[in-house]
Amino acid sequence: MTDDHIPPTKVDDVELRLLLDAIAQVYHYDFRGYSMASVKRRLSHAKERFACRSYSQLQDRVLHEPDVFPALLAFLTVQVSELFRDPAYFRAIREKVVPHLRTYPSLKVWVAGCSAGEEVYSLAILFREEGLEDRTLFYGTDINTEALRKAEAGVYELERIPLFTENHRRAGGKSSLSDYYTAAYGAARFDPSLRKRTVFSDHSLVSDQVFGEMQLVSCRNVLIYFDRNLQDRAVGLFKDALVRKGFLGLGSKESLRFNKHSEDFSEFARDEKLYQKRGDS
Repeated sequence: MTDDHIPPTKVDDVELRLLLDAIAQVYHYDFRGYSMASVKRRLSHAKERFACRSYSQLQDRVLHEPDVFPALLAFLTVQVSELFRDPAYFRAIREKVVPHLRTYPSLKVWVAGCSAGEEVYSLAILFREEGLEDRTLFYGTDINTEALRKAEAGVYELERIPLFTENHRRAGGKSSLSDYYTAAYGAARFDPSLRKRTVFSDHSLVSDQVFGEMQLVSCRNVLIYFDRNLQDRAVGLFKDALVRKGFLGLGSKESLRFNKHSEDFSEFARDEKLYQKRGDS
């Protein structure tokens, strides 16, 4: 009889995929198309947080302890954002995209993977400064319902405001950011009027379908966590959501170069990762 020892890394991989299968079947959150390196890194932190020796032990807790999965979801969907993150992106929208948007009598903007809402508020402020807010509907979507609750509240730590303020200035802001929030008790609460034309909603790029006809879709720093097939699916959703000659914005480390829908878009502002849907798509 031979002693066929199974390498620990292989056992880990099997347990990890079984955990992701269980999450998909029981909770209908499908992370199986995400980058395995990213998922493994995040779930390794989760194992430490929940004092689990293995992914199997973590799976047992996820399936039998109702409070564990919502907390685990925070590990799997953690996204670091800020108001006017990558100011050049928002300056390009202001200076290059907005002139095109002015030609529409009404506008729809979709921020996919909106996390705690920073990008939605950034665009609402930008559109207000450019006189487009009153004709625009904003949709902020994410799979993390706790993040969506934070987005609806519009409350951020006061210590983050100096960075937000500098980003706004560099993005071509036409007013003071302080015009848009009130500060109290160590937090900044953004003016509720900024979300009067905003719908925050649970939506998965993995399993849900497209909605609406959008002039602008912004999905930044989300595709980097997806494998190639899921990237193709997500960009296909964006393509179907956009009107002819609508705009798609991606994160600074993302591109459509190897995406199967790349031919449906032209580069609009290369450095800022802004694309325009072709008129015949």
